[in-house]
Amino acid sequence: MAIKDLSNLVFLLLTPALLFRTMSGVHVEQLDFRPVAAYFLAVIILFGATLLVQGFNRRAAVLALATTFSNTVMIGIALVGLMYGPAGLVTLLTLVSVHSLVLLTSATVVLELAVAHEQKLGGAGSLADTPRHPVATVLMAVKNALLHPVPLPIMAGLLFAQTGWVIPAVLDKPLELLANAFGPLALVLVGVTLANTPVGKHWRQALALASVKNLLHPLLVYGLCRLLGVTGLPMTVMVVASALPIGANVFLFSQRYKVAEELITASVAVSTALALLSLTLVLLLVGPAS
Repeated sequence: MAIKDLSNLVFLLLTPALLFRTMSGVHVEQLDFRPVAAYFLAVIILFGATLLVQGFNRRAAVLALATTFSNTVMIGIALVGLMYGPAGLVTLLTLVSVHSLVLLTSATVVLELAVAHEQKLGGAGSLADTPRHPVATVLMAVKNALLHPVPLPIMAGLLFAQTGWVIPAVLDKPLELLANAFGPLALVLVGVTLANTPVGKHWRQALALASVKNLLHPLLVYGLCRLLGVTGLPMTVMVVASALPIGANVFLFSQRYKVAEELITASVAVSTALALLSLTLVLLLVGPAS
């Protein structure tokens, strides 16, 4: 219960305060989507390669999501905010604003197609006893991705910024205090969750999956950024974002589609622990504030 209460505090109060306050002074014309394009191009390559190697099925789709879905909120926002300040945070939040929407909706489409494919083949574990309409499922995924405590305050903050207004001091000070509390408490929550996550017999597979996410993903993003001419702080933030561990939403997908649940749980834990090393290596590659 204590972990759940801490999670609710971070997600429902501290996160919206930080995101709204950060984006409330950013004008749309200041946003650069080239780094985001490089990031998602790497995602497409990794996701497609995983499906190609593993085959077109639910398990492969969930593993593909695990190799591409970063923990951009709990760890990413705290880390980038502490290391690169408001400028780095704006770059990251440009990604965060579409990260879940694009990845989770795309994963839903692939998973629903995989389910339909398994039902057509009549294979075991095809979820044939739980029929659903793919369009309705995708629309629900889009709705859930938008009506969420992460994209909503980002969009609200951007809309507020376009008005030219300034947050009154009487409101800005409490928002600042809440925003400043996000980083430490988010990292505490990550540590508590990690300590209570079993790894078990899947540690070898989990380590392989975590290595792709924590090492191959950022290397690919780095190469694509160089190819597309993205340099400086935007490149650094995108590479750091891609080196972040697997996000918890992947486990929710594995639960929903009843596939690789224990492996994904172990992979999230191993990936988070491995990030202590992989993020250090990535920062040495791109430089602390290049």
